[in-house]
Amino acid sequence: MSRYGTKPLDFAALKTVPLRARGGKVRSADFGAPYRKDSGISGWLDSLPRILAGNSFRAVVEALARARERRKAILWGLGGHVIKCGLAPLLADLAARGYATAFTMNGAASIHDFEIALAGHTSEDVEAVLPDGRFGAAEETGREMNQAIAAGDRDGLGMGEALGRRLQEIADPAYAGASLLAAAYRAAVPVTVHVAVGTDTPHTHPAADPAAIGSATHRDFRLFCALVSGLDDGGVYVNVGSAVVLPEVFLKAVSSVRNLGLPLGRFTTVNFDFLQHYRPRVNVVERPHAGAGGAGFALTGHHELMLPLLAAALIEREG
Repeated sequence: MSRYGTKPLDFAALKTVPLRARGGKVRSADFGAPYRKDSGISGWLDSLPRILAGNSFRAVVEALARARERRKAILWGLGGHVIKCGLAPLLADLAARGYATAFTMNGAASIHDFEIALAGHTSEDVEAVLPDGRFGAAEETGREMNQAIAAGDRDGLGMGEALGRRLQEIADPAYAGASLLAAAYRAAVPVTVHVAVGTDTPHTHPAADPAAIGSATHRDFRLFCALVSGLDDGGVYVNVGSAVVLPEVFLKAVSSVRNLGLPLGRFTTVNFDFLQHYRPRVNVVERPHAGAGGAGFALTGHHELMLPLLAAALIEREG
């Protein structure tokens, strides 16, 4: 005999409904199918469940393909990890195929790409060099990037274009093909770089010119706003691996474009990352579409897997 004063409810009179009448959000018709040998990426895409991320991935492929066909802006925002994962050649190829009309980078992405072009390697062992202060002290990186930015600013260039121009002169021919900055500059594909003073290792180099850094990155912000205005009615913005800086820059660009009275609606935004963070979710996937139409998607996975799959799906779709 229970000592509790409250007794369990009696379910004898509980009302039920027929399963078929109730329905369900998940249907067997939407289930995935086994991959068919030799069916390729197109077959793999068709085999995905038409549920959650399977639908989102297909929708992103279709949005990029439509934007390319309609010659709408396709902007890629890149964090440093994207470059460190070895994806610069893939992104340059997508630009050549028309699936990227411009790139925007945070400072880390530009640094890693610049170092690849100079030496074929990047990414320090921070724990090993931080104790004696050698972290971020690479001479060529600090000297050449700062000189490029200062010279570019004097010529009215933004940071991205200035870095690309300098790499045409000093990049090691053995590694230049692995640099997105170099490839984009050769193809006249715009690159903007957005930095906060103190976030990047070249800011500690004696050659750093704070006025030039600020002027060049602000010029790139204004260029980025012009590029964002091209998203209206069918463009695509893809944020890959930037959790803070680029989502904030993108939201300010969206607001600035609309503040100036330019139309900006009915476009697609995508966030790729191996963790979904607050700012990309609200500033990229959700807020830009409030009252403006369009759609936002969040796809979670490692860049070195997700972006090659996306690129392969786009290339296969070309026929």
